[in-house]
Amino acid sequence: MPVYWGCVIPTVQYAYEMSVREVMPQLGVELIDLENASCCGTPVQSVNMVAAVYLAARNIAIAEKMGFTNLLAVCNGCHLSLFEATHFLNHDEKLRDQVNALLKEEDLQYSGRMKIWHTIDFLHDMIGEDAIKKAATHPLNELKLAVHYGCHILRPSSVGTVDDPENPQKLDQLIEWLGAKSIPYPEKLDCCGAMLMLSHPDAAFTFTGLKLKAIQELGADAVVDSCPSCQNMFDVRQKSAAATTGAKLNMPVVYYTQLLGLAMGISQEKLGLNLNRSPVDEFLQKALVH
Repeated sequence: MPVYWGCVIPTVQYAYEMSVREVMPQLGVELIDLENASCCGTPVQSVNMVAAVYLAARNIAIAEKMGFTNLLAVCNGCHLSLFEATHFLNHDEKLRDQVNALLKEEDLQYSGRMKIWHTIDFLHDMIGEDAIKKAATHPLNELKLAVHYGCHILRPSSVGTVDDPENPQKLDQLIEWLGAKSIPYPEKLDCCGAMLMLSHPDAAFTFTGLKLKAIQELGADAVVDSCPSCQNMFDVRQKSAAATTGAKLNMPVVYYTQLLGLAMGISQEKLGLNLNRSPVDEFLQKALVH
């Protein structure tokens, strides 16, 4: 399976990459890095949409040239960028010809046959319940977990998404296949605040802090996400969110692939759990009892 890592994961959120590289082979998935991959295009969308679509299409075309028809984009933002590009290119022949003219300079071509996967729908729809349950040799019974999907794999609904944008269930089910309980909460679809960090950091930290406070008051053992930007807010910047909102936050935050790895019996070090900045020690003790 070819995998597109994007920019944030290999440079900041190493634990996500480590955990994905650990769990996928145990599910029979051979990960193959894209050759000469570039930015997904998200950073230039607001100034040059054609350039953004070209950058996304370039990565898809590289996977096509390597002989693949499926591509795993593990970052929520990158997944949306690649997914939107396929939507625009498949519905706008003029744009597609313009982009293919640029790709031709590198002997690349966008054909429109690539299926773009995210970690969540790939594990849920492609790998499936039986394989996940079989791999979870150390079930996480009695853990109460709060899921956070992140906006970019659910919105905008007009281009198709990883899950139902109004009532997503795939991440909840992936957690329950490991033996844990996914707890419902009203703030489940609320934003993490990351998109406001550059323009309105206080508002961003308020989003983060209020959601974590609501989850903590429910007695959840941890927050589970699958987005490097969301993890950066909930995990890395939890202290800033607590200071902004005046809340006493002490909430463990882990990637789903780290949780899956624990259920597989993979060591904490290999899953990068020592790199998490939120207080995960007590959670790990509870998780590893089972």
